[in-house]
Amino acid sequence: MSDIFSKAKRSDVMSKVHGKDTKPEMIVRKYLFSKGFRYRKNVKKLPGTPDIVLPKYHTVIFVHGCFWHGHEGCRYAYVPKSNVEFWKNKIEGNRNRDLEVREELKQLGWNTIIVWECQLKPKVREKSLEEIVYFLRMVGDAQNQGVQSYFVG
Repeated sequence: MSDIFSKAKRSDVMSKVHGKDTKPEMIVRKYLFSKGFRYRKNVKKLPGTPDIVLPKYHTVIFVHGCFWHGHEGCRYAYVPKSNVEFWKNKIEGNRNRDLEVREELKQLGWNTIIVWECQLKPKVREKSLEEIVYFLRMVGDAQNQGVQSYFVG
């Protein structure tokens, strides 16, 4: 299937796609704030520029889009039917970079939480957000400045 837009129009549309302040990120941030957690956004000094950084808990949160980060087993993570090789390479590159970033953060002593976009859909959102808070409280109670990665869900 060919693109419905011209190459110039597609470029314009794609240039408007941003990776900051996405709806899923806003959901997580508002929930954390409502529970009394204070955070910083998009800290460039840390590897991968985490979406949410909670310095008090030495924890970062990445809110990943299922498509862009290749969420395995998720119905929202698919390879487009056109330009298949490009998209496979792009998504695989994103996944590899995600692994490298988590490892760098681990070496620096940061805890990492990964929240997938599909885990913030209305039917499962509350459970996912409660898991994040549970993890943060566990880290805070134990004063565990450790090297853990945590996947919600």
